[in-house]
Amino acid sequence: MRIDATDVRKAYGDVTALDGLTLTVPSGSTFGIIGTNGAGKSTLFRLLVGHDRPDAGTVEVGGTDVTEDGRRIRERVGYLPEHVGFPDGLTGREVLGVHRATRGLPKDGRTAEAIARVGLTPDEADRRVSGYSNGMQRRLGLATVLLPDPDVLVLDEPTAGLDPRGVDEFHAIVEEITAETDATVVFCSHVLGEVERLCDRVAVLHDGRVRAAGPVDELAAGADDEAPAATEPESTRGTAGGSGGLRAAFRDAVDDDAARRAGGDPEEVAP
Repeated sequence: MRIDATDVRKAYGDVTALDGLTLTVPSGSTFGIIGTNGAGKSTLFRLLVGHDRPDAGTVEVGGTDVTEDGRRIRERVGYLPEHVGFPDGLTGREVLGVHRATRGLPKDGRTAEAIARVGLTPDEADRRVSGYSNGMQRRLGLATVLLPDPDVLVLDEPTAGLDPRGVDEFHAIVEEITAETDATVVFCSHVLGEVERLCDRVAVLHDGRVRAAGPVDELAAGADDEAPAATEPESTRGTAGGSGGLRAAFRDAVDDDAARRAGGDPEEVAP
């Protein structure tokens, strides 16, 4: 399912979160969103799932304006926020049962299917959430998102706080989902190595606008692989997975923007 955001503007008081953002996410793609803190990523995600409305511009999911039919959008878009939490007294299976009932979904085996898809064993699913590791919490969160079989998955920093094994296992789950379904996946991460591993396209957000976008391999190949500049967020430095080219593309996009704002030549911005 295709996503189109056109000249989107959103402000909260005196703070401008999105400043004329335009972005297209092709149907069936796995699309990475990268940017510094405050770039507008979380605001964009809230608009995509119909939790907020743009001040100007349009956001469409599958041709439907999110401001006109937010309920329908939420039925088709699954959103996994960076921080998830569940009642400690419930088991994982009970959590999924509550989510299924809340959404009015039928009892048709989808709970067991979601449990299996995210790699939770039956014993783990029947364990109280209070005993879950961070990785199991993330898996359970993804399972709740998969229950309605969404056309779009929005994953906000889904591997934050996971150990290396947990990260690799979560990557494998996402790769399996993208291989077996036609879902469009929007993936936000500060770890550029996992963006290169999981995503076929990427956009760089900075100060509420898209500063660069395109196929991951083309952006990575088109940028010089140099040492990280001062403008690059610490969390994107030194990541694994051959992300040097993507780091350079990120840096170039941010530095070009800084030069434009200063009225100078982007090539003259000091590293």
